[in-house]
Amino acid sequence: MSVSTEGTDNGIIHSVAVNIDGVEVSVPSGTTILAAARKAGLRIPTLCDHPDLRPIGVCRICVVEIEGQRDLQTACTYPITEPIQVRTTSARIRKARRHLIELLLMDHCGDCNTCHRNHNCELQTLAAEFGVDTFRFGHPITPKYSIDSSSTSLVCDMNKCILCRRCIRACNELQTVGCLAISGRGEDTRVTTFEELPQAAAICIECGQCIVHCPTGALTETDQTNEIWAALEDPSKHVIIQTAPSPRAAIGECFDLEPGIPLTFEMNTAIKRMGFDAVFDTNFSADLTIIEEGTELLMRLYSALVNKNAAPKLPLLTSCSPGWVKYIEYFYPEFLEFLSTAKSPQQMFGAIIKTYYASKKGIDPKNIVSVSLMPCTAKKFECNRPEMTASGLKDVDYALTTRELAKMMRESGIDLPNLPKTPFDDPFGMPTGSGVIFGATGGVMEAALRTVIEIVTGKKVEDFYANADIIPVRGFDGIRLVEIPIKQTGPVPELLQHLFTDFDWLQGVTLRVAVAHGVANLHKVMEDIKGKGFFSKCHFIEMMACPGGCLGGGGQPIPTSAEIRAKRAKAIYSEDANYVVRKSHENPQVLQIYREFLQDGPCSLKAHELLHTTYIPRGKFMP
Repeated sequence: MSVSTEGTDNGIIHSVAVNIDGVEVSVPSGTTILAAARKAGLRIPTLCDHPDLRPIGVCRICVVEIEGQRDLQTACTYPITEPIQVRTTSARIRKARRHLIELLLMDHCGDCNTCHRNHNCELQTLAAEFGVDTFRFGHPITPKYSIDSSSTSLVCDMNKCILCRRCIRACNELQTVGCLAISGRGEDTRVTTFEELPQAAAICIECGQCIVHCPTGALTETDQTNEIWAALEDPSKHVIIQTAPSPRAAIGECFDLEPGIPLTFEMNTAIKRMGFDAVFDTNFSADLTIIEEGTELLMRLYSALVNKNAAPKLPLLTSCSPGWVKYIEYFYPEFLEFLSTAKSPQQMFGAIIKTYYASKKGIDPKNIVSVSLMPCTAKKFECNRPEMTASGLKDVDYALTTRELAKMMRESGIDLPNLPKTPFDDPFGMPTGSGVIFGATGGVMEAALRTVIEIVTGKKVEDFYANADIIPVRGFDGIRLVEIPIKQTGPVPELLQHLFTDFDWLQGVTLRVAVAHGVANLHKVMEDIKGKGFFSKCHFIEMMACPGGCLGGGGQPIPTSAEIRAKRAKAIYSEDANYVVRKSHENPQVLQIYREFLQDGPCSLKAHELLHTTYIPRGKFMP
């Protein structure tokens, strides 16, 4: 074993050769034993470790022996700074890990059969791996804590908590919300909200990142499957479902498939077999969102650049992520006017279903049960917001997570991966590539740019970006910046002639846009805007609360990691590339809505009443 150095442009990097179970591996100085073992292809069991989070070594399941040291060390936190010999398995290590698991089970509820995470619980898996099949130290006969189901989105059962703190770290490190904390000492230690408030009263954005990072069933979404079954079994109800892009790229994981295998049309077959009257594609309302939000952007730009009006706030911030909306309401309420007034695709669809669709089908909207399949726990909160009743009723009745729909399929005896394919139902079954990519970070921005570039310049976006793939806004960097110079403008399309006579005022303007995902990055952007930094000079910013965007949402299959999210994104972009129609403004069903129903065009009075959260008088932006 040896220490070597190699020169770089930035100085000297020290490499250390370490021996792990007889395998020699060279790693940069400071690398943890756990990371070095993984590089060597060796597995060390863990519970508190997660690839998205900083290591803290509280569970101690990853203990190893280091030659020359008396005590066992936690592999996830021990930095390698000199040559060492490590053993990851021995009688002593196995005994220590087994005892740790037995001690965790002593305080664990142990009711695996009725747990949401049965067969997908890391503690259960480790107990089986180490042959722990009895409660050696006993286990609770009665629950120690009451279950907190006060939230519209989350259920907290601390009887199943193992104090790994992954939920706290996800809330603090990834989301910077700080809703969760440790309370008490000794046997009274527990995870709770600050001031020990019920979840519904806490400052929580309901993003669900605590759920997808929890190794057990201590945190779950609010399960609404029984309500859906009741609606499906009621012959007086017309039950429809809209399916968002991200679940179709992930639901296969609930059926033991590798991440990144889309089951879009197999899922339609399953949904129909479960008894839904119609299955629609949320891509439709994603395209509708792009038309409305893109028009709003142009109106704000006109007012700022031509009328020199400071009233329209720029940059325009996207509003389709309910976790992000709740975050800005809590932490930056002074910037609420910067939010787009456009509703999310889920809520736009809900309003259209109980107005246009109900009229077209001759169904009393009171008898329509509108369900959405979403990757996001915060969507449950969003559809219960009091302002989401543009139709005169609750626009979306229930929001199901990907995990909930998979559960319903299993209850129905459905083997999803082996089903035939079924198309979406009309009149909302025309998918576009722009709608699909909403699921990945940068997708909303790319969809918007495909439309705005073509509308403003009169040229095909392919003239600027090969195959209409706007690569600069893609990827998983926390924050991405793009500048797009507008060198020429074209005629105003008929759809927007009620608002603009020409686009000459945009010629020579450089459109500055940005993309951010994960609340920690959104926080950086907002602080920069608050301090009048670079982002305050942007015109349009996509803000997504969850890491990776919707495909990393809190309602997606567990586990999650950057690698898994990247595979889901690959599936989404693959679908986009295969669609014939790839731009929102070319979706024939969206254009039909404007011809038949929203006849005054985007951002008109009727469009605002149904598709926006507030009505903005035309005179505020336009002369």
